[in-house]
Amino acid sequence: MNLHAKVLVIIPAYNEEGSIANVIQRIQAVSRDIDVVVINDGSRDNTVDVARAAGATAVIDLPFNLGIGGAMQTGYLYAYKNGYDIALQIDADGQHNPYDIPKVIEPILRGDVNFTVGSRWVEKTAYKSSAARRVGMVIFSNLIKWVTGQICKDPTSGFRAADRNVIAMFANYYPVDYPEVEVLVHIANSGLKFQEVAVEMSERQAGSSSITPIKSLYYMVKVGLAVLISATRREGVL
Repeated sequence: MNLHAKVLVIIPAYNEEGSIANVIQRIQAVSRDIDVVVINDGSRDNTVDVARAAGATAVIDLPFNLGIGGAMQTGYLYAYKNGYDIALQIDADGQHNPYDIPKVIEPILRGDVNFTVGSRWVEKTAYKSSAARRVGMVIFSNLIKWVTGQICKDPTSGFRAADRNVIAMFANYYPVDYPEVEVLVHIANSGLKFQEVAVEMSERQAGSSSITPIKSLYYMVKVGLAVLISATRREGVL
């Protein structure tokens, strides 16, 4: 893979010692020109040591757990201060396929959009999800379309890429709790463009998700309210 841009992969990680090395090595197999920064979000296991041993370009060890929003903003700050042209987000659990990186960044390299989302639903894939998750996807997709006029079928995907404009914006501000949907609304409301790109995803390789049923319900309510608030601000109600 020949790159004409300085590319960074940001991997937020919380207790992912069982999968992080494989993720880093697969990214390096795509291209040695891609740098990798692991944001260790207060892990209680050996994520930091495993990531360093696997050859990450940098490992930022947060003193306590900030959550995905704080971890990602840390990654964007690193990308901004080190002059990267494109910053990708890839999960530490092995769900995302690094070999899809060229597809995910191609629309940005062409200058078509500012931000891309690796999507499970643009094309038919082997990925299976629960009925509850599919319902949530439909609700969030419709909210995003209503608020922004842009379509995203997989708004909670954590496989994403940002150009310099978005890197600078997110280094300054990034939603805190369960930010994936809010990020898309913020991008659109800032006059920037996003696009979905079809990718394959799999189940996590190791460990367990921190998202419990109760947290999922909180996620639905919190994100829904945040999107609605964005809509009222856009219309000048607030």
